[in-house]
Amino acid sequence: MGLIFLESLPGPKIFKCKCCNAHSASHEDIVSKDFVGRFGRAYLFKTVVNISLGPNEERQLLSGLHTVNDIYCSCCQQILGWRYEKAYEESQKYKEGKYILEKARLLKEGW
Repeated sequence: MGLIFLESLPGPKIFKCKCCNAHSASHEDIVSKDFVGRFGRAYLFKTVVNISLGPNEERQLLSGLHTVNDIYCSCCQQILGWRYEKAYEESQKYKEGKYILEKARLLKEGW
């Protein structure tokens, strides 16, 4: 196994992996706080860091059929949420390329 290089985010409000404290996202990159994941409330982000993506998978979500990739912490491999690869309904296209992080899988720093 090689070295793991983690990106540190600047700014006062950071979301971190609950298991290993690796930085995951900045408060500034939140698109919406009105989402639901597998484990309860979730946030939609423009960008996230220190993640690895699982394979493409078609998933029927509350908002319709989407192609998604599960997101894993690149440090501890804890599942954090998913990435929207493709939305099939026109009204859901804004989600493509964005990330869901589940609140239950995150810690807040600087709040």
